[in-house]
Amino acid sequence: MTLSFFRFDRRLAKVWALWMMGAARLPLSHTAGLQFWKLCGSGTDEGFTPVPNTSVYAILCVWHDHPAAQQGLAQPVFSRFQRRAFEHWTVFLSPVLVRGQWSGTKPFRASVPQEPRGPIAVLTRATIRPSIALRFWRRVPGISAVIGENRDVLFKIGIGEVPLLHQVTFSIWPDLVSMAAFARADGPHARAIKAVRDNNWFREELYARFSIIGESGTWGGGSPLISKAVA
Repeated sequence: MTLSFFRFDRRLAKVWALWMMGAARLPLSHTAGLQFWKLCGSGTDEGFTPVPNTSVYAILCVWHDHPAAQQGLAQPVFSRFQRRAFEHWTVFLSPVLVRGQWSGTKPFRASVPQEPRGPIAVLTRATIRPSIALRFWRRVPGISAVIGENRDVLFKIGIGEVPLLHQVTFSIWPDLVSMAAFARADGPHARAIKAVRDNNWFREELYARFSIIGESGTWGGGSPLISKAVA
């Protein structure tokens, strides 16, 4: 799997990127070796807000294999994003644990269920029931503040397919221990998870963990994996 992020700084480039959230569907659907893909916008600040960030967009792709990913990312649709973006970064991922579904399918398959020793990436995706959307988003600022202050997290962002209702979170941690400590600690995140379970807030949800097998490009002027780990 690959997850590509693109940051746009000029007004016309931002308009183009928004338009491509629809226009890129056709070329992606005809890209060889691409088995599953999603075009996503992002939220402001850390991304974990309902307010859209018109500067940052993401493309998630599940490929047949790593060579297919490398060949696919060289196709014109990705090249156009890279040329117009002020900055872009792609992380290559291999699933190690997957639970749930996305759009009625299971896009990620863990071939070897073994936790990585190094950095670990976590992706969650949920379809929020419209009747509870307001209650869900009221909890988000508290969660965003906690993860924003966490010194362990190497990279974090909130993205989504449909504003307010289809939410994706993606984060990278130094190891499984630091990720688990954040997830289980008492606070806004733990209380939100309990509310989700007790009140059936999601119509569909997915949780996945990945090992990181590579990266290309930069984010924030460098590699999120190296710069944060050294800081």
